[in-house]
Amino acid sequence: MALEEKREKRPPVTPMMIEEEAALRNGSRGLPPGPWAEAAGPRPRTTERHIAVHKRLVLGFAVSILALLAVTMIAVLLSVRFEECGAAADGPPRAGGNGSLSGVARQPPGAGQPPGRPEEDARGGEAAEEEEEEEEEEEWQRRRELPPWARPRLPRHLRPLHYNLMLTAFMENFTFSGEVNVQLEVRNASRYIVLHAHRMHIEAVRVAEDKLAGGVRVARTFFYPQTQVFVVVLNRSLEVQRSYNLKIIYNALIENELLGFFRSSYVLHGERR
Repeated sequence: MALEEKREKRPPVTPMMIEEEAALRNGSRGLPPGPWAEAAGPRPRTTERHIAVHKRLVLGFAVSILALLAVTMIAVLLSVRFEECGAAADGPPRAGGNGSLSGVARQPPGAGQPPGRPEEDARGGEAAEEEEEEEEEEEWQRRRELPPWARPRLPRHLRPLHYNLMLTAFMENFTFSGEVNVQLEVRNASRYIVLHAHRMHIEAVRVAEDKLAGGVRVARTFFYPQTQVFVVVLNRSLEVQRSYNLKIIYNALIENELLGFFRSSYVLHGERR
């Protein structure tokens, strides 16, 4: 009887009670379903795993930025170092043997003078040579004769017997270097040797007797552009019926016109050769 009485006193289960119990299970803190229950419900939170992933991404981005900056700085330093090494390797121009005009030909006036010697000395030497040329021309004029370098044809006091010519062409910059040895027979005594030459740089001139005997000292040399000749002035006259060896070392450009040692091209099957 007691159990039956207790059962009778328990309130009946209503639909409202069922909804409240379901709401409690869903986490809506006992509020009935509706907009208020949704607003008061629990919101999703970032887990520790997501936070660790985000930290790794930020750290990787920072490391990549630092690496890029380091590589850029190293590239800049290497480029500066290469430029310094290239400038040091270029250095002063060297004479001959490098496929270009010799350093003597490309140096400015006075560059080959010894240290401490002013540029005026070189200019003074050129002026002295010009004065000597003028005096020699005046002497020939007093004789009522043209100097051998001003005549339209080469003088006949020397007769070439043999030429030995060596040429080296450099096609990358169209220059060449040459050395010629000429065996000369003296017909009339003279201290002038006149040769045809134009647009050349003369590096050295030597005159020796019979190739083996002692050399004849060269006083000076000069070009005479009016007749396109090169003149060698000796300290003494060459003796008659003797043979001498003339050696000249020179370099010049391979010309792009019909002059001396020149270059030309043609087109074959659309290809320039």
